Amino acid sequence: MSETPVTPKLRERAKKLWIDAGSPEGREADYLERAKELAALESNPKAGLEPNPLADGVVTPAERGQPIEEAKLQENLGEFPGLQTDRGDRGQAPGRG
Repeated sequence: MSETPVTPKLRERAKKLWIDAGSPEGREADYLERAKELAALESNPKAGLEPNPLADGVVTPAERGQPIEEAKLQENLGEFPGLQTDRGDRGQAPGRG
């Protein structure tokens, strides 16, 4: 992959990004890197895209009749935190002594 050359226009764009972000001290190099990334994406907009396997007629596991996820994975997902706790339907609060 070729390195994006640092041009005066690129430095100007980096400075604008830096100023728009509030001119954080010591972060000028970060904004130069951001300007380089933006320039690279603009010069080749499809570079960051992944191919869509369904667009090529690829058959998915579900279409072949195969399970999407193994049942063993579904058996032990654990509990999600909610309004109730592990120790009953009320939260634990310190009592008066």
